[in-house]
Amino acid sequence: MSSTSVEPLVKLAELPDRGRALVATCPIKPGEILLSDAPLILYPATASAAATVCSRCFRSLSSPSSAPIRCPSHCSASPAASSFCSARCLASHSPNLCLALSRLPASLPSELLSPALFLLGAYDLAVASPSDFLRLLSVHGTAAADVDAPALHSLVSSVLPSPPSGFSLELTATLLAKDKANAFGLMEPFDGGDRRVRAYGIYPNASFFNHDCLPNACRFDYVDQGGERNSDIVVRAIHDIPEGREVCLSYFPVNWGYAERQMRLLEDYGFRCECDRCVVEKDWSDDDDDDDEREEEVEEGMEEDEGDEAMDNMEEADDGDGKFPHAYFFVRYVCDRENCGGTLAPLPPSPEGMLSNLMECNVCGWLKTEDNTDQDGGEGSSGLMLD
Repeated sequence: MSSTSVEPLVKLAELPDRGRALVATCPIKPGEILLSDAPLILYPATASAAATVCSRCFRSLSSPSSAPIRCPSHCSASPAASSFCSARCLASHSPNLCLALSRLPASLPSELLSPALFLLGAYDLAVASPSDFLRLLSVHGTAAADVDAPALHSLVSSVLPSPPSGFSLELTATLLAKDKANAFGLMEPFDGGDRRVRAYGIYPNASFFNHDCLPNACRFDYVDQGGERNSDIVVRAIHDIPEGREVCLSYFPVNWGYAERQMRLLEDYGFRCECDRCVVEKDWSDDDDDDDEREEEVEEGMEEDEGDEAMDNMEEADDGDGKFPHAYFFVRYVCDRENCGGTLAPLPPSPEGMLSNLMECNVCGWLKTEDNTDQDGGEGSSGLMLD
């Protein structure tokens, strides 16, 4: 990655009180793809998840079109890796990592398994691609107090075939901090209930997106699609973004309440959010019914507005009464399907620059037109393929 540029539409910059951030290099249209990023490391969220997906790219192995390919050597005894979706994935997996995985205790507690899998992947990366390992070390991360680094270091040292140069407890703790602050979840398809994480990945360019509780971009993953880049994540603009504006994601579902958002940000990322939305909501009561009434009251007034004019009204709506200036975001950009709450972004513009009127949900994968007509997403609940 260039020191100043990630993609043509966004660039890396230092912002006061924000640190490293991605900002728009030009006016960005709704739905434009800002980033398509490949992971440095992928690892399963749970041992049970690992048993049903490709151990390399994490595509589901349940497809009837092809039988899983078993690793012929070390993986048969591993709780975390054994099968692959294609000969390509089998050929590209690491023999050293495979051996280390086979040595992990089958009864390893879940709270140790996930970070151990990350560490094994990270130390394997140090040997296989030192330049990518340096990219991993370059992402932000502060010490994670809730992670037992000494225990994990001891575990990893006992299963690594040959520890890489520089292997130490200090390096292990540093790596765990990078994982804590930067891991993106690749999700299981939405089934109407709680959506589960299938795998975690460290995406070096996407890690520069800062958080906002009213994001102007959102990310999509299509892990079960065909092709060789199914584990990439794609970031698209939710609405118009002017040149020079910071581009932000939400690190969790945007429909979370104030207290839940602040707790997650403090525990996982080490900061409290003071975005415009949080400044308004911090003075609210914890009564959810009152919050719903606030949304309904403002939504009634917002429904008559359209497009960018409504977005401008949303941004200017807080005249000091502090009621619910961001209601329009929830009307237009939050999926209202039952138990979903995902974020909606338009499909990419056509090659000729024509904007799409189809909004895609990044959780349930369904499409709806701007007049709220549901459309079938083609790939079912796992979303559409993006070439």
